[in-house]
Amino acid sequence: MMKLVIAADHGAFELKESIKKHLDEKGVTYEDCGCYSKESVDYPRFAYQAASKVAKGEADFGIICCTTGLGVSMAANKVKGVRAAVCTNEMLAEMTRRHNNANVICMGQNVVTPQLANKMVDIFLSTEFEGGRHQRRVDLLTAIENGEEI
Repeated sequence: MMKLVIAADHGAFELKESIKKHLDEKGVTYEDCGCYSKESVDYPRFAYQAASKVAKGEADFGIICCTTGLGVSMAANKVKGVRAAVCTNEMLAEMTRRHNNANVICMGQNVVTPQLANKMVDIFLSTEFEGGRHQRRVDLLTAIENGEEI
């Protein structure tokens, strides 16, 4: 069974709640890493909570949201082992899994509608990594992450 984490800051609390409802309707289980209201919070804390669980293998995938998706993606990508991608359309959600083996999708509440976010989550979670020549490139990303010359 797939393990999933979801998180957001106050700027995307409503989007997170909408995605959770969608996941509930599909019978997908997840762990909510916060935030839990629209009260102002610092997005790196919540991105880190979710991304760390993915990096440690406690979750297979993460969904992290903020106002634009950019801040949480920057924070999540600081966690070793995380490949977080900001997605704004269905093609990006598919290709970041298919070619980049992303394990975290990031979205912005002021950028995507809840309906589009739900479609992207479905695509992201159901798309397999192609491997092959793309594995070489993911390996290069890992080398960079480890401070190796490429």
